[in-house]
Amino acid sequence: MTAQQISQVQAYLRKRFSTENLTIKPRKVQDSVEVYLDDEILGLLYIDDEDKDDISYDLNISILQVDLDEA
Repeated sequence: MTAQQISQVQAYLRKRFSTENLTIKPRKVQDSVEVYLDDEILGLLYIDDEDKDDISYDLNISILQVDLDEA
């Protein structure tokens, strides 16, 4: 993902989830980035850009049972 794409998606997610505490950090692989809420990783965001005219993003959030038990 490009820096511009990361910035755009981060702004969208911050607005959508009503928080400025959400950040996106690049990874070594170019097809995804890490999404953080505060200092905790929330999930991975993948880009689907096979069709350059129809780019989409997929946010994958994993929830551990132990985290649900603590909630």
